[in-house]
Amino acid sequence: MYTPESQQQYIDLSKKFLSLPADVKDLGLLRDVLIFHERKYYIEDNPLISDFEYDQLYKQLVALEEAHPDQITPDSPTQRVSTDLSGDFPPVQHTVPMLSLDNSYNEDDLNDFDAAVKKLCGLPSDMDIEYCVEPKFDGGSIALVYENDVLVRAATRGNGVMGEEMTPNAKTLPSIPLKAGFSSKGIIKAELRGEALIRKDNFDRINKEREKDGLTLFANPRNAATGGLRTKDANETRKRGLEAFIYQLAYAVDNNNTSVLPKLHSHIAGIDMLGELGFKIPKDEKSLCRNIAEVHHFVKYWENKRDTYPYEIDGMVVKVNDLVLQEKCGFTTHHPRWAIAFKFKAKQATSKLIGVEYQVGKIGSITPVAKIEPVYLAGVTVSSISLHNEEFITSKDLRLRDTVLVERAGDVIPYIVKSFPELRKGDEEVIKFPEFCPINDTEQQVKLIKEEGEAAWRCPDCVCGAQNLQKMIFHVSKDAMDIDGFGKSYVERFYDLCWIKDISDIYRLDYEQISGLEGFGKRSAENIKKAIDKAKNNPIQRLLHSLSIHHLGKKASKLIAEQISHVLDLCEWPVERYLEIKDIGPVVAENVKAWFSDPANIDMLRNMESYGVNLSQTEEDKPLHVSEDGVFYGKTILFTGTLQTMGRKEAEEMAAKAGARNISAISSNLNILVVGEKAGSKLKKAQDLGTVEILTEEEFLEKIGKE
Repeated sequence: MYTPESQQQYIDLSKKFLSLPADVKDLGLLRDVLIFHERKYYIEDNPLISDFEYDQLYKQLVALEEAHPDQITPDSPTQRVSTDLSGDFPPVQHTVPMLSLDNSYNEDDLNDFDAAVKKLCGLPSDMDIEYCVEPKFDGGSIALVYENDVLVRAATRGNGVMGEEMTPNAKTLPSIPLKAGFSSKGIIKAELRGEALIRKDNFDRINKEREKDGLTLFANPRNAATGGLRTKDANETRKRGLEAFIYQLAYAVDNNNTSVLPKLHSHIAGIDMLGELGFKIPKDEKSLCRNIAEVHHFVKYWENKRDTYPYEIDGMVVKVNDLVLQEKCGFTTHHPRWAIAFKFKAKQATSKLIGVEYQVGKIGSITPVAKIEPVYLAGVTVSSISLHNEEFITSKDLRLRDTVLVERAGDVIPYIVKSFPELRKGDEEVIKFPEFCPINDTEQQVKLIKEEGEAAWRCPDCVCGAQNLQKMIFHVSKDAMDIDGFGKSYVERFYDLCWIKDISDIYRLDYEQISGLEGFGKRSAENIKKAIDKAKNNPIQRLLHSLSIHHLGKKASKLIAEQISHVLDLCEWPVERYLEIKDIGPVVAENVKAWFSDPANIDMLRNMESYGVNLSQTEEDKPLHVSEDGVFYGKTILFTGTLQTMGRKEAEEMAAKAGARNISAISSNLNILVVGEKAGSKLKKAQDLGTVEILTEEEFLEKIGKE
């Protein structure tokens, strides 16, 4: 920490350099002055000079380092800006796993957690345990690795074991020291855990600027923060004004490769040490509680105070403070047993339902959207809420001008919980679902249909082009052809310019014309071309799914792709051929057959192939080889939830090599269910059947002999 004397010294040096620019002999001092001011501004929220004055000092440093590049050091503030980042985000393994947290929602959950900790540690049930309680920040998780005091790597959380490296982006965050004095604490290598966030007021400012520039607004601070961590241009990361709170020293060893954590004794001592070294840490918003009763009071206090906090938080994290007790508690494959997240209740508010608008989807589904009087809810202003379908409206007896209860479940998706009939004044109107397509703006009316067994009304014959637009938006999305950077706003803009009318047009864009479009330029056009060229080589299972054929999902697309050498082979397939494929039912068969019987669709595919889009089976499309001598031979298997050590595709390949047949749903035909994090309803269904062997991810790996 800086003493009053040292602070005054830096202030005096600042004034000196502002009045008389520094020369080469002062380069080191000037660098130290800027590092000091970064800490005062970003870590302590107590700037001592204006932004303009800081910029003047920064420009001096840039000029001196350009003239004397041999004197640039890794911790220089100028090294925070990366002018080039490939965007390839290589995977890296965390030094220690970044596990998830178990959740609690009330006092009973906290008491159960306290009892479990005492049992694991062999302590009396009436003994008090000290807990550190700190905010559960709602941003993007990061892991920072320092070696010999220098930041050498930064990564996202990823799956907890493997993350994506984003070191150049992390270096643009002024609250992350490029160099920290770990060696003064006897630490040669350390890995830290933290969260990248955007202040609420900064988020509002960024969105106002984006609105002024005609750009798509960010949905919330969390999305803006996580997107900023993984942007391809590190300077874009810098523009978002991210800050990083560090909340754990996860790994620290000396020059003998011996852990120094035991010497710290407590979690809070480690955090305070990081604060001394220049990291931004929770301060007044964290507390050392003597027992679980104090924990409960503190988390409730913050639940009531959350809206006044400058950053988005969705709960508080409760950690056993004693590091020896943490070690005794240990870990599950999912979470540390010595920590738990206390989740705040979903935020609710009342508003007025003032109108209903309608949207059309890629297969013609008409979705009603409630327009409500704007209400601030869990960090964002809500004015539009999906009403899903006609049945949702009638089941909740929603009427125009009703007072309604609005909730953001999990602080993410707004939802109308109910109306308040007792508050009606008599001028409310029953919401009548339209008989004809409400999106169609031509003179040719199209009557809506509802298929048996479905809740949504659909426009079966689009004449206005709105469905084509939605199909193109889906086609470029991550779930479909995954054309990186080609988002909804680009599709809508090119559609409005009449550059694209159907999916095939995406692959014959004029990139020179794009480069001349306001807000683009040559580099943007080149990036779009690169992403589209890459997508042209996608496996045909992705292409089939991207066509928006009703009921044809990822799984069915994969099953069909396994059976064909070329997409246009399907032109000759009768319905019976589809039904020969296990797990393909008559509805999917009829829909795919009908789609491939339409000459306009076939012309579109032929055009796509002429533009270079792959329509032939790839290695990725071919069926997995099922081993006949594996431990799971003859059994069916299904994976559910989020796996921590591998992706879903990798897990299915491992299962197939062990003899299992992967299936897509819970039924009496299922033999084995492997459950990951947040397994959900599939786990309950399997338990209800009573015939399914349920394995954790760790047990699955043990059975196939893979450590």
